[in-house]
Amino acid sequence: MFNVDFLEDAFEFLEKLDEKAREKIYFNIKKASLTNDVKLFKKLINTEIWEFRTLYNKVQYRLFAFWDKRDNKNTLIICTHGFIKKSQKTPKSEMKKAEGIRIDYFENT
Repeated sequence: MFNVDFLEDAFEFLEKLDEKAREKIYFNIKKASLTNDVKLFKKLINTEIWEFRTLYNKVQYRLFAFWDKRDNKNTLIICTHGFIKKSQKTPKSEMKKAEGIRIDYFENT
């Protein structure tokens, strides 16, 4: 079980989506926080980045995230940003962006 916080880029991505897609993503994030389902929340290979995964109306939505375990009481997932996945592979540029945000987050909080 974990809590989820959204950085500005992630929040802006969600706000640009239509209401039904946004609701489905929030539903899947809540479900992922209660279960261990790699279809909903999966670690990307060779990184500290994870992704919330949602398929809605044949569109694949992804929200990148990382764990902040500095507080021994609460486990926190920080969502960095989102994108619509258009190919089989996850773009390296999106992974690098998430990793850069993660590094900045820990240096500045």
